[in-house]
Amino acid sequence: MPIARLDEQLCFALYSASSHLTSIYRPLLAPLGITYTQFIVLMALWENDGVAISRLAERTGLTNATMTPLLKRLEQKGLIERQQLADNERQKHIVLTEAGHQLSRHSSAITEKAFCATQLTRRQANDLIALCHRIANTDLP
Repeated sequence: MPIARLDEQLCFALYSASSHLTSIYRPLLAPLGITYTQFIVLMALWENDGVAISRLAERTGLTNATMTPLLKRLEQKGLIERQQLADNERQKHIVLTEAGHQLSRHSSAITEKAFCATQLTRRQANDLIALCHRIANTDLP
Protein backbone atom coordinates (compact mmCIF):
# COMPACT_ATOMS: atom_id res chain seq x y z
CA MET A 1 0.00 0.00 0.00
CA PRO A 2 1.52 3.36 -0.98
CA ILE A 3 1.98 6.04 1.65
CA ALA A 4 0.82 9.63 1.36
CA ARG A 5 3.77 11.85 0.49
CA LEU A 6 3.82 15.21 2.24
CA ASP A 7 5.18 17.25 -0.68
CA GLU A 8 2.40 15.93 -2.91
CA GLN A 9 -0.40 17.11 -0.63
CA LEU A 10 -2.43 20.16 -1.59
CA CYS A 11 -3.23 20.85 2.06
CA PHE A 12 0.46 20.99 2.95
CA ALA A 13 1.31 23.21 -0.02
CA LEU A 14 -1.43 25.67 0.96
CA TYR A 15 -0.43 25.54 4.63
CA SER A 16 3.24 26.16 3.82
CA ALA A 17 2.43 29.01 1.44
CA SER A 18 0.10 30.59 4.01
CA SER A 19 2.73 30.35 6.74
CA HIS A 20 5.32 31.92 4.47
CA LEU A 21 3.00 34.79 3.49
CA THR A 22 2.25 35.44 7.14
CA SER A 23 5.99 35.71 7.81
CA ILE A 24 6.27 38.19 4.91
CA TYR A 25 3.55 40.36 6.46
CA ARG A 26 4.99 40.28 10.00
CA PRO A 27 7.74 42.91 9.51
CA LEU A 28 5.47 45.02 7.30
CA LEU A 29 2.80 45.20 10.00
CA ALA A 30 5.14 45.53 12.99
CA PRO A 31 5.51 49.34 12.64
CA LEU A 32 1.71 49.60 12.86
CA GLY A 33 1.64 47.41 15.97
CA ILE A 34 -0.76 44.84 14.53
CA THR A 35 -0.62 41.16 13.68
CA TYR A 36 -1.53 39.56 10.38
CA THR A 37 -4.81 38.24 11.80
CA GLN A 38 -5.67 41.70 13.11
CA PHE A 39 -4.85 43.09 9.66
CA ILE A 40 -7.31 40.61 8.10
CA VAL A 41 -10.08 41.81 10.43
CA LEU A 42 -9.25 45.46 9.77
CA MET A 43 -9.34 44.89 5.98
CA ALA A 44 -12.80 43.36 6.35
CA LEU A 45 -13.92 46.38 8.37
CA TRP A 46 -12.44 48.83 5.85
CA GLU A 47 -14.64 47.15 3.25
CA ASN A 48 -17.74 47.02 5.46
CA ASP A 49 -17.68 48.89 8.76
CA GLY A 50 -20.23 48.47 11.53
CA VAL A 51 -20.91 44.74 11.26
CA ALA A 52 -21.99 42.12 13.76
CA ILE A 53 -19.23 40.03 15.28
CA SER A 54 -20.74 36.87 13.78
CA ARG A 55 -20.72 38.42 10.30
CA LEU A 56 -17.14 39.61 10.75
CA ALA A 57 -16.09 36.10 11.84
CA GLU A 58 -17.84 34.63 8.80
CA ARG A 59 -16.24 37.13 6.41
CA THR A 60 -12.73 36.55 7.74
CA GLY A 61 -13.06 32.79 8.22
CA LEU A 62 -12.16 33.13 11.89
CA THR A 63 -13.94 31.33 14.71
CA ASN A 64 -15.81 33.17 17.44
CA ALA A 65 -13.23 31.82 19.90
CA THR A 66 -10.50 33.55 17.88
CA MET A 67 -12.52 36.73 17.34
CA THR A 68 -13.18 37.52 21.00
CA PRO A 69 -9.56 38.04 22.16
CA LEU A 70 -8.56 39.52 18.79
CA LEU A 71 -11.29 42.16 18.96
CA LYS A 72 -10.40 42.89 22.58
CA ARG A 73 -6.80 43.63 21.56
CA LEU A 74 -7.92 45.83 18.64
CA GLU A 75 -10.19 47.70 21.03
CA GLN A 76 -7.33 48.15 23.54
CA LYS A 77 -5.23 49.61 20.71
CA GLY A 78 -8.01 52.11 20.02
CA LEU A 79 -8.68 50.80 16.49
CA ILE A 80 -12.24 49.54 16.96
CA GLU A 81 -15.22 49.94 19.26
CA ARG A 82 -17.93 47.46 20.17
CA GLN A 83 -21.33 49.07 19.97
CA GLN A 84 -24.56 47.60 21.25
CA LEU A 85 -27.58 47.80 19.01
CA ALA A 86 -30.45 49.83 20.45
CA ASP A 87 -33.00 47.10 19.69
CA ASN A 88 -30.79 44.15 20.71
CA GLU A 89 -28.50 44.62 23.70
CA ARG A 90 -26.97 41.14 23.31
CA GLN A 91 -25.69 41.70 19.78
CA LYS A 92 -22.74 44.00 19.23
CA HIS A 93 -21.45 45.64 16.10
CA ILE A 94 -17.80 46.34 15.48
CA VAL A 95 -17.04 49.87 14.34
CA LEU A 96 -13.70 51.35 13.33
CA THR A 97 -12.42 54.32 15.29
CA GLU A 98 -10.73 57.22 13.55
CA ALA A 99 -7.37 55.58 14.28
CA GLY A 100 -8.67 52.36 12.71
CA HIS A 101 -9.72 54.27 9.60
CA GLN A 102 -6.32 55.98 9.45
CA LEU A 103 -4.51 52.64 9.26
CA SER A 104 -6.26 51.91 5.98
CA ARG A 105 -4.01 54.48 4.32
CA HIS A 106 -1.11 52.05 4.75
CA SER A 107 -2.95 48.94 3.55
CA SER A 108 -2.27 49.21 -0.19
CA ALA A 109 1.46 49.76 0.29
CA ILE A 110 1.68 46.82 2.69
CA THR A 111 -0.23 44.43 0.45
CA GLU A 112 1.79 45.56 -2.58
CA LYS A 113 5.10 44.91 -0.79
CA ALA A 114 3.86 41.48 0.31
CA PHE A 115 2.73 40.71 -3.24
CA CYS A 116 6.12 41.71 -4.67
CA ALA A 117 7.83 39.40 -2.17
CA THR A 118 5.93 36.43 -3.63
CA GLN A 119 7.51 37.02 -7.05
CA LEU A 120 4.23 36.04 -8.72
CA THR A 121 2.80 37.83 -11.72
CA ARG A 122 -0.59 39.50 -11.34
CA ARG A 123 -2.12 36.79 -13.50
CA GLN A 124 -0.57 34.02 -11.39
CA ALA A 125 -1.81 35.68 -8.21
CA ASN A 126 -5.33 36.14 -9.61
CA ASP A 127 -5.42 32.51 -10.78
CA LEU A 128 -4.24 31.32 -7.37
CA ILE A 129 -6.80 33.48 -5.58
CA ALA A 130 -9.56 32.07 -7.79
CA LEU A 131 -8.42 28.51 -7.08
CA CYS A 132 -8.31 29.17 -3.34
CA HIS A 133 -11.85 30.60 -3.45
CA ARG A 134 -12.96 27.53 -5.36
CA ILE A 135 -11.49 25.25 -2.69
CA ALA A 136 -12.97 27.33 0.14
CA ASN A 137 -16.44 27.19 -1.41
CA THR A 138 -16.61 23.43 -1.95
CA ASP A 139 -19.07 21.43 0.10
CA LEU A 140 -17.68 19.48 3.01
CA PRO A 141 -17.92 15.70 2.70
